[in-house]
Amino acid sequence: MPRPTSVSHRRRDQKAAVTTTVVATLLALAACSTNPSTSGRVDPSADTGTQDDVLAEGGEILVWAWEPTLAQVVKDFEAEYPNVDIELANVGTGNDHYVALQNAISAGSGVPDIAQVEYHALTQFTIADSLADLVPYGAGDLGRTFSPGTWDAVTCGTDAVHALPMDSGPMALFYNQRVFDDAGVPVPTTWEEFATAAEAIHAYDPDTYITADNGISTFTTSMIWQAGGRPFTVDGTNVTIDLADEGTLRFATMWQELIDQGLVADISDWSDEWFQGLSDGSIAALVTGAWMPANLSTGAAAASGAWRVARMPQWTEGANQTAELGGSSLAVTQASQNQELAYAFLKYANIGDGVATRLDAGAFPATMRDLTDPAFLAQEPEYFGGQQINRVLSNSATHVLPGFQYLPYQVHANSIYPDTVGQAYTHATTLTDGLTAWQDDIVRYGNEQGFTVNR
Repeated sequence: MPRPTSVSHRRRDQKAAVTTTVVATLLALAACSTNPSTSGRVDPSADTGTQDDVLAEGGEILVWAWEPTLAQVVKDFEAEYPNVDIELANVGTGNDHYVALQNAISAGSGVPDIAQVEYHALTQFTIADSLADLVPYGAGDLGRTFSPGTWDAVTCGTDAVHALPMDSGPMALFYNQRVFDDAGVPVPTTWEEFATAAEAIHAYDPDTYITADNGISTFTTSMIWQAGGRPFTVDGTNVTIDLADEGTLRFATMWQELIDQGLVADISDWSDEWFQGLSDGSIAALVTGAWMPANLSTGAAAASGAWRVARMPQWTEGANQTAELGGSSLAVTQASQNQELAYAFLKYANIGDGVATRLDAGAFPATMRDLTDPAFLAQEPEYFGGQQINRVLSNSATHVLPGFQYLPYQVHANSIYPDTVGQAYTHATTLTDGLTAWQDDIVRYGNEQGFTVNR
């Protein structure tokens, strides 16, 4: 079935050893470099010929990605450009993928030309100058091509472009209208109303919960993002971590109340029990990314016609502020000997004909052209009772709060989240104390890796 692009959205974060290479020159590197790479394959002032010439000449490209819709994109690309041979390899998802990629880069052998990289993991590779700056290939002109949140993620607010967005995960409220109607509960528009609805739904049926959450780092960081929190600030190798800022505490306080009252189901997402709850209505809502519809329609088919989509609940009545949860980019590696051809495939997959192929298979776009396409907006999926859900989801994509940053070692931070913040879901600690413990661990780790980490 179609899957979200982040493995951490499919199962509880797993503690994993993420190989990180630290070299003596680390402190001279910037987490988001503002300069085109000096070791790239193109001199931007040189006449490199047209992209058509590059495609006609052809060559071989190795792509490491787990996103399932890319398989058909590769087939179509090779059919259109028969001199190009693309090897698509799935070396693992999430942490497994990044470990393999980091190890190949460190060894200087077997590095793919193109790698799928989730937005939260990009900085891990830009800090080590492992990804090519795509500006010399023309990517600097593509800012308006993509939704603001995804473009911000691949540029880090600089002039460099480290990847092209492949898809996006603007957040929304997915809810089972039958459950809400039966319980006599209005669809919440604010987080205060969400908490009230959670209590009312559980009072109506003690076996029914407004949502499920047993401790997912990516959900937590995205909720903090929407609450206005900016816990991570990265300036080169100088990192500031504040997991007690106003936005972070706003989310933690509200969510802790739901946990304390037993109003959130302690069920692992993407488990059989989770899909059963989505099917039978015992999990009545999800606050998640726009990639969710295909997963609901296949994993909770019995609930067809019951589910709807609404704007993400707001912290201030009448506001319209969202965040991203999930989504991936495609990046060209610095080690690639065929960068120009690799970039041609990126354009095809993320801007060109490959986008329609992926949307037909259930992906959610990062391209403004598709987010505003009247035909896309007018789709009325039967599973959602004929609601034009893409209007809600596309609106969310254009209201993502700007300026959120991830750590340059976010993959590692996510891997240790269950041992700290995750313990709040077993009542062994609180979210605020867990966030403090998480901060202590990731501050210590960052300093050990050669960053200058402040709190």
